[in-house]
Amino acid sequence: MLTLANPATPCSCAHSRRGCLLSRRRCISLAKSRVKMSSFEDRQDYAEGEIQGSKQLYLGMDFGTSGARYVLVDKQGTIHSERKRTYPLPLVGNTIHWASSWRETLFSLLEDIPLSLRQYIASISIDGTSATTLIIDRPFLYNESLPDALPIVTSIAPENHTVCSGSSTLCKLVSWWNSNNSNKGSAVLMHQSDWLLWLLHGKFGISDYNNALKVGYDPETDSYPSWLLAQPFSYLLPSVEAPGSPIGCMKEDIRLRFGFPKGCVVCTGTTDSIAAFLAARATQPGRAVTSLGSTLAIKLLSTSRIEDARFGVYSHRLDDKWLVGGASNTGGAVLRQIFTDDQLEVLSSQIDPLVPSPLDYYPLPAPGERFPVADPNMMPRLHPLPESRVEYLHGILESIARIEAKGYKLLKELGATEVEEVFTAGGGAKNQVWMKIRERVLGLPVHRASQTEAAYGAALLALKGVGLQN
Repeated sequence: MLTLANPATPCSCAHSRRGCLLSRRRCISLAKSRVKMSSFEDRQDYAEGEIQGSKQLYLGMDFGTSGARYVLVDKQGTIHSERKRTYPLPLVGNTIHWASSWRETLFSLLEDIPLSLRQYIASISIDGTSATTLIIDRPFLYNESLPDALPIVTSIAPENHTVCSGSSTLCKLVSWWNSNNSNKGSAVLMHQSDWLLWLLHGKFGISDYNNALKVGYDPETDSYPSWLLAQPFSYLLPSVEAPGSPIGCMKEDIRLRFGFPKGCVVCTGTTDSIAAFLAARATQPGRAVTSLGSTLAIKLLSTSRIEDARFGVYSHRLDDKWLVGGASNTGGAVLRQIFTDDQLEVLSSQIDPLVPSPLDYYPLPAPGERFPVADPNMMPRLHPLPESRVEYLHGILESIARIEAKGYKLLKELGATEVEEVFTAGGGAKNQVWMKIRERVLGLPVHRASQTEAAYGAALLALKGVGLQN
């Protein structure tokens, strides 16, 4: 069982103006609207103290669907160290205990950082997969759909709201609330990155407005809406800050264990697709980033906010603009079910990217789709099976590109800024043949982003957290 707090330890959470709920096991922030966290003694100037006057480095960590990575950058964005790890798969009975896996990976990555560099790390931020949620010690994964809760959510939320999807964080919260008979007063809702950051700073009840979007938080008004606050489970909602906001200094036991400097700041995180967008530094409206990891996520920088749950479309706030887009369940996870990395490289080299594939697939790793069609019952379509493995891969790559194109077309139809240029992040950005296929299908310039890893975007948030980013 995952223990989230030591009952003998005094409460150290960042209290909201609503106060907090004390229980035998936890202190939970009752953040029913967006309120600023109260100050703490280390907050006034994080760049001073033990690391003042020396070179400063900023640590970003990305926790994706199959593994995690860290990137360590300086003020100019130059990478000084990076490392990745796949998740271990600890079993409790026949069930993978994901929270234990993420925690083990977090500490393994911290241990991987060269000892000579740890003393210069001024701040840390972490991104996680969107809508991956932990309530007490029950993790809900990003693509886990809970349609049993959807009728309740659609009855309380506005029509076509972002939360009106079986995989939304709010559906997971409602499903847990209606099925759990234990003492709900001792529960706490955390997104994946919230929980990982909590392991480092020790303060309950703090999230960011990118992760909180799918639980119903309104980034335009900087508050939870009244219809959500009226629900009996609203006391579980975390307080919300902008991504990259300083939370507090690293806990002393963690700092001493890994050799980090005094004053090392832990900052709020974001989702993995937002971090990948930040890494690409696509700063003008009309520029977009497609993240080709285990899934396909598209983000378009727009001057207009678009929300429509019928198509799985939602908008994340990015300062005074909006990142409009959605995430499909298609992507690299399907390819890994069929091909090895070596096979992908060899077969891709035999594809002519200028010739369209006649095969019409809808590649999914399992039933269910989120975007550009929100249909939890959609079945994968990977037939007919051609005789040639080259033709098969060509058909899958091109079909994923068509899904991407359908996504960008839908965003334009809904009122977003029209896409003009696409940058590519994630593992799929390494496949040059696929890049050319996508460029033909999209009819747009497609580039590999100069930085393709979400961990790099998380490092930029850590840099922002100490007020040094231009």
